[in-house]
Amino acid sequence: MPSLRAVSRISGAAALVSWPFCVWLALTHPEWRALMLALALLFALRLAVMPAGALRLPGIILLLAGALLALAGYWLPQARLMLWYPVLVNLVMLLLFGGSLFAGPPLVERIARWQEGGELPLAARRYTRKVTRVWSLFFLFNGALALATVLSGSLRAWTLWNGVLSYLAMGTLFAVEWCVRQRVKRHAR
Repeated sequence: MPSLRAVSRISGAAALVSWPFCVWLALTHPEWRALMLALALLFALRLAVMPAGALRLPGIILLLAGALLALAGYWLPQARLMLWYPVLVNLVMLLLFGGSLFAGPPLVERIARWQEGGELPLAARRYTRKVTRVWSLFFLFNGALALATVLSGSLRAWTLWNGVLSYLAMGTLFAVEWCVRQRVKRHAR
């Protein structure tokens, strides 16, 4: 039987991925606004069982904002505030990745150390710094496009970018970086 923490992790991911579609449904079909209550509950559940750790503050910010915006979407008529959540997510991720370039080891290096179980060679540290820069640029670009879709006033464009295209872009970046990393590791041996 899965633990409450595992269930909350899965439900939190589901809430993030389904956010654009739930917002679209809530704004275009008022009879579906109760979905926003379900999203608020998923965010609150994730927040309640969030483990302590280095990423706790950004996680708390995003979970609280998600829950509050979902509640606003349920209670306020035409609550277009919900459209701002992807902008906030990208801003927090940009600050997390970009800020780590100036304070302590870059975030990707910390993740690599955790995965590899210790120190990294100099070449690997240089590589992780580059990858952190790439992710910072991605979140800047993705956030700017999320903002543009909010300001455009087009719910269709907002849903298409934030619900489909941004995930495809992120998945592509993950895949390309993974392939590059494998090549870099082979050449380092």
